[in-house]
Amino acid sequence: MLLRLAIEKVCRSTSIHSGARTGTWSRWRFLEKINYSSFPGDHVKSARTVVSPDIAKIRNIGIMAHIDAGKTTTTERMLYYSGYTRALGDVDDGDTVTDFMAQERERGITIQSAAVTFDWKDHRINLIDTPGHVDFTVEVERALRVLDGAVAVFDASAGVEAQTLTVWRQADKHHVPRICFLNKMDKPGASFMNSIESIRQKLKVKPLPLQLPIGIGKAFEGLVDLVTNEKITWSPKSSRDDGRVFERRPLTTADDPDLLKEARDARSALIEQIADLDDEFAELVLGEFNENLDALPPVKLHAAIRRVTLARTAVPVFCGSALKNKGVQPLLDAITMYLPAPNERHHELLQWYGDDLCALAFKVIHDKQRGPLVFVRIYSGTMKPQSAVYNINRNTTERISRLLLPFADQQIEIPSLTAGNIALTVGLKQTATGDTVVSSKSSAAAVARRAGKGDGKKQGSAQESLVLAGVEIPQPVFFCTIEPPSMAKQADLDHALNSLQREDPSLIVKTDPNSGQTILCGMGELHIEIIHDRIRREYGIETQLGPLQVSYRETILNSSTAADTLDRTIGDKRHLVSVELAVSPCEGEEGSASLPVISYSDTAEQLAQDVKDAVENGIHSSYLQGPRLGFPMQDVVVSIQSVHIQAGTSMPMVSACISRCMQKALKQAGSQVLEPLMSLEITVSEEHLGTVLGDLAQRRGSIHEIQSRQDSKVVLASVPLADMMGYSTVLRTLTSGTATFTLALSSYEAMNLQDQNALVSRMTGLA
Repeated sequence: MLLRLAIEKVCRSTSIHSGARTGTWSRWRFLEKINYSSFPGDHVKSARTVVSPDIAKIRNIGIMAHIDAGKTTTTERMLYYSGYTRALGDVDDGDTVTDFMAQERERGITIQSAAVTFDWKDHRINLIDTPGHVDFTVEVERALRVLDGAVAVFDASAGVEAQTLTVWRQADKHHVPRICFLNKMDKPGASFMNSIESIRQKLKVKPLPLQLPIGIGKAFEGLVDLVTNEKITWSPKSSRDDGRVFERRPLTTADDPDLLKEARDARSALIEQIADLDDEFAELVLGEFNENLDALPPVKLHAAIRRVTLARTAVPVFCGSALKNKGVQPLLDAITMYLPAPNERHHELLQWYGDDLCALAFKVIHDKQRGPLVFVRIYSGTMKPQSAVYNINRNTTERISRLLLPFADQQIEIPSLTAGNIALTVGLKQTATGDTVVSSKSSAAAVARRAGKGDGKKQGSAQESLVLAGVEIPQPVFFCTIEPPSMAKQADLDHALNSLQREDPSLIVKTDPNSGQTILCGMGELHIEIIHDRIRREYGIETQLGPLQVSYRETILNSSTAADTLDRTIGDKRHLVSVELAVSPCEGEEGSASLPVISYSDTAEQLAQDVKDAVENGIHSSYLQGPRLGFPMQDVVVSIQSVHIQAGTSMPMVSACISRCMQKALKQAGSQVLEPLMSLEITVSEEHLGTVLGDLAQRRGSIHEIQSRQDSKVVLASVPLADMMGYSTVLRTLTSGTATFTLALSSYEAMNLQDQNALVSRMTGLA
């Protein structure tokens, strides 16, 4: 259990420690010889179980939820009860382990996904606490990409909230099995049954309540385990009680006849629900235990629940109060019992790797002393320090100098790590988020040959199929200029922004082609504010931000055809390209926000692949800057009619000609400005509802629905992002600080002519 103590003892004995720059192989051999049975606890018996646990005992888990549902507090309790920390961290006190950034501790929110490794009852848990704020959705996305299971945390007084829906959809996309934890059962207004119904209705899943709360609100004292028919209670002796000690015993009539009847009815309903979902369990219920469901062994019920959870046909639900130290230990048990091990998740391409190394880089952070630190999920093979690895995406070979187990902002050095684990690497200076790393270039080629034979593909296409799916990065919706205090600091600012971009792929940095100013593009006001603050704190640069502006899009109204010829002589070499292309608006769902739909005529289809690559580079280049206001284009179909190239013409010249021709065609087609429309959810008391609705009407808001939630009203609306600048301050003033809201990008919609003309005048300086 005490993994950290075990490794620390070895590290002290051998002078290997967190932060050390080197470690010798003789020290690693010493590590293998240590008798871990002398350490406290029964769970760490050998060096092998410390650095290479049985893959069936590994759980790669994410904690996800709406902001303020209690994710970080739940994580801190898990660390404490597992023996990994010696004191309870508190978000309000700013001393949590997983919220280690200065901004996180000051604001009481999670910004980056912090990875923590600990042991619980013979299982290795790699746990990632993710943000709940919509501005940091990309952190959730990249965490879910490498997880095998997730715990969705809910505020039991609110049920499913706006950001819960967002992260749930992200988990659906990655086919991640989940369990639910109804937190804050001690809170006034908490409702177990209302939360269950909210999960059923809003998430469109089948919840399996595996527990019942005993008491509610301030009277919440424990829970009933419906699988084992046991009563679990916490009886704190004082306000300082840490919840480590609790009582688990069979539920009997002597306890509470009403509670016993409620538990029996709930267990019978649970058994019937699982029998409808699992044929193997249904045969058991209809056969051997048909006459007496109470006699059904918990082990059979556990196995059936695990099967339906892994199949994602239902979602187990648990309850508790992390802040009051109740219900967390049973939740840890549930993680080990119901969520999958790495070898229970299917990744089709791994069949070609066998025992060869295959890993995905899913996060990069920057350390001032050690440079880039790259988080990797190992899917097959073994990773070792002082070994070279090949990055398939970038066609580069790099050397891993050190291999670390992550403990939030601390790291413990280890000699190797096997499939299923999450590691932190030092030395990968070119690897970025979403890259696939293998043991060598020759290994990648051999795997490509095996895949080609197995699927009947050509080697080139097989090579492409061996790259693990990366992390999907959403498009930014805000931008502003950023300037250093003096030109002497410009190089330092560029370095800081480059480092921050490697850490955060949703941060886009570009240069205005007209003014030469640096432009910062982000996911929201808070996102850009945090980046600005980090540049000051971590890099010591006092920058100036320009006014925050909305990132609009442009599209075309009509079809258009254009032709262009580029004839240029450089030195003694003539470059000659003639192109003809057509553009047209997308129909229905054909297009996307960031990429054009490209097609070729029968003649152009015969072009060589390097020419096609150059053509598409030119299209994408022109797509970034629309003809009206210079915003990125959206929803455009491009048809290449013909491309004629004189021998010796370089591919960049082809791209330049295509880009120029595209700009002609887009300008002729007529343009329309699109503005980001946001989904808005406001939770407000009834007394302030009218004031809030009146303010929304002034912001061009459309009200979709007003729901009731305990003593509050929940307003669901759509509103243009341009009218939501500084809304948090306004809402706080209107409601005396009692209302909360969430904002998420819904779509890009065409602006009406009056608003569009006003925007054009403002952007061109005519207003």
